[in-house]
Amino acid sequence: MPFPLDTSAVTHGIQLAVAPVFLLTAVSGMIGAVAGRLARIIDRARLVEDRARVSTDQEFLARSYAELAELRQRGRLANGCIALLTTCAFLIGLTIVLLFLGETTAFQINKLAVASFLLGVVCFLCALLCFLAETVVATRLLNFHMLRQ
Repeated sequence: MPFPLDTSAVTHGIQLAVAPVFLLTAVSGMIGAVAGRLARIIDRARLVEDRARVSTDQEFLARSYAELAELRQRGRLANGCIALLTTCAFLIGLTIVLLFLGETTAFQINKLAVASFLLGVVCFLCALLCFLAETVVATRLLNFHMLRQ
C-alpha cells in the first residue's frame, strides 16, 4: 500500500533528522580517539609482555605484571567505551529513521524516536564516563612511574 508523499512533510522530516546527525559526528570522532588509545594500550601490552618473557629479574617481572593488569583494565574501559559509542550511533541512526518515517507516513512513532534519542544520549554519557575512567587510570599509571624514578 503506497503512501502519498507530501514534499513539505519530507522536507520537515529531513530538517528534524539533521539535528541528531551532529551527535553522530561527535560519536565518530570519539570512536576514532578511543580506538587510537586502545591501539596504544595493545602496543604497550605487547612490549611489556615481550620484555617480561625474556627477563629473570623478579622485581621487573612484578612491575611488568602490575602494569599489564593496569593495561588490561584500560583496555576493558576502552572496549566498553567503543561498545557504548557504537550503541549510541545505532540508536541515533534509528532516531533519524523514525523521525523521517514519522513525518512522511501515517505511523505515530514520535515517542519511539524520542526514546531512541534519549537512550542514545545516555549511551554517549556513559561512554564519556568510561573515557574519563580510562584516562584517570592512564594518568595514575604515569604518576606511579614518575614516583619510581
